[in-house]
Amino acid sequence: MAIILDTYIVREKINQRKDVLIKSCDIDLVTKWDQEVERLLIDGITVKYPEHKFIGEESTASSQKITLTNAPTWIIDPIDGTMNFVHGLPHTCISVALLIDKTTEIGIVYNPILEQLFTARKGQGAFFNGAPISVSGEKELHKALLMIEMGTSRDPEKMKVVLENITLLTSRIHGIRSLGSAALNMCMVALGGADVYFEFGIHAWDIAAGDLIVREAGGVSIDPAGGAFDVMSRRILCASSIELAQKLSQILIQYYPTRD
Repeated sequence: MAIILDTYIVREKINQRKDVLIKSCDIDLVTKWDQEVERLLIDGITVKYPEHKFIGEESTASSQKITLTNAPTWIIDPIDGTMNFVHGLPHTCISVALLIDKTTEIGIVYNPILEQLFTARKGQGAFFNGAPISVSGEKELHKALLMIEMGTSRDPEKMKVVLENITLLTSRIHGIRSLGSAALNMCMVALGGADVYFEFGIHAWDIAAGDLIVREAGGVSIDPAGGAFDVMSRRILCASSIELAQKLSQILIQYYPTRD
């Protein structure tokens, strides 16, 4: 019932007037519907799994410290792409991941506006609306379609790095796209519609589900500098192949935000 109400809220409210609150800066937005969807998800899961832990975007924004332990933990972004949701752009989704022993076991990303459901379970593949999906397998940077975001921070140092990377990459790749949602960008890589995505400054709730979906679709997730992926690092590079991921990591200008 909670999941049904969550998707109903996003679908029904996207084109209605919304009261918008500001979080860290003028472009880091939240609505009461973000908060309501998260509450419904946590309440619904808690009924069935009362011992499970949660890391949610809006509860964290309410000053609850993020702590990822070995306990079963649900990492939730109730509306990923809030800016899109506020403006009525239909690229917005609910992102939910279950981690056990700090390993992602389940990933779900659902855009109820366009009825796009991406799911994955560790070792069992990735699916789009019930059908198996796989990454493109592209290995060459000059043939790759890149997903990238400006993010929800206007920190001058970060913005400088983002713009330098866009300038650096424009002549080296097929093209650049942006959906305004980290989770959906990652799902496009999993689907084979894009080949690579990276971002600095995102959070665990933006990428936990997408990471598993990409990997179960045959792709890879690494740190943008080339090391192992860390869901709490606020840094992500996912790609259709390890070769493509490594080629991009070798030329990116790096930025290191404060960890979650």
